[in-house]
Parts: sequence; structure tokens; C-alpha cells
Amino acid sequence: MTRSLGSVGLLTAGYYLSPLDHGFGVKTLVTLVLGLIAFCLLAAWQASAITRSAYPRLRALEALCTAVPLFLVLFSATYYVLAANVPGSFNEPLDRTDAIYFTVTVFATVGFGDIAPVSETGRVLVTVQMIADLAVVGVIAKALFGAMRVGMRRRAGAAQVPDEE
Repeated sequence: MTRSLGSVGLLTAGYYLSPLDHGFGVKTLVTLVLGLIAFCLLAAWQASAITRSAYPRLRALEALCTAVPLFLVLFSATYYVLAANVPGSFNEPLDRTDAIYFTVTVFATVGFGDIAPVSETGRVLVTVQMIADLAVVGVIAKALFGAMRVGMRRRAGAAQVPDEE
């Protein structure tokens, strides 16, 4: 649990402390794509680690506490940079907290209240996030929990081997 809380804390601190003062452009989009690739690789590595773990349930929780905040921070940083560099992208200016609030709102699919994308670029990015959200919730979560079940079966099998001898 300490590692899980530490991961969330480090990702949050990194988001608030990182210099996000460069302009919005190809660099920002490439960084987002590379971050999403890193997220997928992290999720795959974590799924593998879960299957080998002595405590697969705890390891699955740790994986979610690392992967989901990383995913949210990637989009929050992108929205923050977009709002700061392309005025009118959202119906109001976004600071870092507003950007993470907006990202979590989209992730939780509760709809838009006070912040909404206005520009075409903003709407395209939000659409990409919504599609990625479905993948995270559907595919990645299923893979992590499937890995947890494999780890639980492996653990149960290992516990039964000495009893059968």
C-alpha cells in the first residue's frame, strides 16, 4: 500500500512541478503518444508481475494505483498545455487543478458541467481520451484482473503441492 500511495504522490507532484510552459504542437502530441505507449507497456509489465506475485490482489491494486494516475496525468498535462497556448480551446481558462478535474470528469464519464472543450483540437483530444478511457476500463482492467486470477490460481496450486506429497 505504501508503494501505491507513493506512486500516486510522485505522479501528482510531478504533474504540478513539471515545466509545462512549452507551446502546444507536435511535441506535445508526440509526448502524449509516447506517454500512452509507456502506459500500455507499464500495464503489460504489471500484468506479468501480478501473475508471479505472492500477493496478486495487492499487486493488482498497486498496478491500478500506478497506471490510472499516469493515464490521467498524461491527459491533464496535455489539456493544460492546450488551454495555456491555444486560447479558446475550452470555455474557460484551465490551471493545473482545473485540467486534472476536467480529465477525471471525462474519465468518470459524468459529463461536462463547468468546463467543456470548445475548439476542434480540444474536442479531438477529448474524443481520444474517451476512447482510451474505454480501453483502460475495459481491456486494461480486464487484463490486470485476469492476471490477478492467474496469480491466485498459481498461488493456490503452489500451496497445494506440499499437501499432496
